[in-house]
Amino acid sequence: MKSHPQILTVVHQETSTPGFLGRNLSRRGYTLDQHCPCLGDDLPQNLSEYAGVIVFGGPQSATDDDVPGIRAELDWLETTALPSKIPLLGICLGAQQLARVLGGKVGPRGDGIVEIGYWPVSPTAQGSAFLPQRTAFYQWHSETFEIPSGAIHLAESDSFSGQAFSYADHAFGIEFHPEITRDMVNHWCTSERGSPKLKLRGAQPHDEQLASHPECAGDARGWLDHFLDNYFLPFSAAKAQ
Repeated sequence: MKSHPQILTVVHQETSTPGFLGRNLSRRGYTLDQHCPCLGDDLPQNLSEYAGVIVFGGPQSATDDDVPGIRAELDWLETTALPSKIPLLGICLGAQQLARVLGGKVGPRGDGIVEIGYWPVSPTAQGSAFLPQRTAFYQWHSETFEIPSGAIHLAESDSFSGQAFSYADHAFGIEFHPEITRDMVNHWCTSERGSPKLKLRGAQPHDEQLASHPECAGDARGWLDHFLDNYFLPFSAAKAQ
C-alpha cells in the first residue's frame, strides 16, 4: 500500500500550527511531518522522502545567530534544503531566513513601522503570473528582507517592498500569511508576546483584524490554491517522476 506523500514543515514554537495551509494540503492527500529545531528537534539530512518543505513564521528573528534552533535552520537551508532542489516555501520568518541564506539583508525598516493585520499586496512587473491581482493578505512582521541577488522579486506592498520572491524555480519566500485562520488571528492578537505589538505603528486593532478576516480570507485562500496548483506542487510532482 502506497503511503501518502509527505511535506516537511518547520515551525518555531510549541503552539505553532500550519493553519489553513495544513488543511489544504491534507485535503490534497499530503501528510505533514513537523519539526521544531527551536524545541530541540533535528532536521533530516535526506529529503528524498519528501514532496516539499515549508518553513513557517515565528517570533524569532532570522538574525538570531545566538538561538541554536535558528542557527541550525539557517545552516540546514544552506547546506541541505537548497542544494536538494526540493520545492521550498518560506513564510514570514521562513522567507527572511531563506533571503538571508541567499545573501539578502534582513532587518527592520528602521523607522518603527510594522505591518500587522490585513494589508494589500501587489504584483511586481515580473510577478503578474505569481500574483494575478492586488490582494489583501494577513501580515504580522516588523522585519523585512531585501530581494537576494539572483532571485526574482514577485510582490510588494506600500510599506514593505519585500513581499515575495522566487529563486531557481523551486524556492519561494513570502512575507504574508495565507495560512491564517480566524482562531490564529485571535491567538496572535491576544497572546502575551503578540498583544503589545498592536500598539506599534502599522498594526491594526484586534477588532478590525477580525472584521477584515471574512472579507479577505477567501481571496487569500484562492491565491494559495493558485500557488500550490501552479508553482509548488507541480514542481514536486515533476521532481518525483
